[in-house]
Amino acid sequence: MANSSNAEKPKKTNFFRGVKQEFKKISWPTRSDVIKQTVVVTIISVVLGLLIAGIDLLVKYGMNFLTNLSV
Repeated sequence: MANSSNAEKPKKTNFFRGVKQEFKKISWPTRSDVIKQTVVVTIISVVLGLLIAGIDLLVKYGMNFLTNLSV
């Protein structure tokens, strides 16, 4: 059997100290940067959504046109 002693296990407090130190190293974006990036992502999402909806509409009308030709 393996020898299990408390000396081999790292303490939880050391883990949380390490996490706290790593969080101090993070360079967080400024509020204005976050707002600018959010606006850009929202605009791009809306534009791509409209583009996909337009292509879908064109394909729909094209398929209806082709299916009505045979009648």
